[in-house]
Amino acid sequence: MYCVVEMYGDYEPWWFLDGWKDDIVKTWTFDDYYVALKHYKHHWADLAEASPFYRSRSDLMTAFWNPEDERWCEECGEYVQQYHSLMLLENDKVIPQSKLRPGYNKQNALEKHRSCQTRNN
Repeated sequence: MYCVVEMYGDYEPWWFLDGWKDDIVKTWTFDDYYVALKHYKHHWADLAEASPFYRSRSDLMTAFWNPEDERWCEECGEYVQQYHSLMLLENDKVIPQSKLRPGYNKQNALEKHRSCQTRNN
């Protein structure tokens, strides 16, 4: 089974930190990889149009952000960047190497890593 997952939170999707599922906004499930990939590509284009910056990886995980979209973190006492993220998973895991998409390994800016330090420990 394949799923496309949209998230919103203060770190990029590839970290899979404890509680990462709490940041899930929406999930779509598919039996066919290519149908899931088509949905991922369509949603990727929508998020890329709505966000000024992105970093996308060949394992079909992307973080989109706007530098002005931050939240105050009481635990670490600073503002942390918020990311809209998208990923395609196979059986709730990173897709296997045979399904990597090198064309998605791209970015249009380097993000400032201002994630919550207490959450990363």
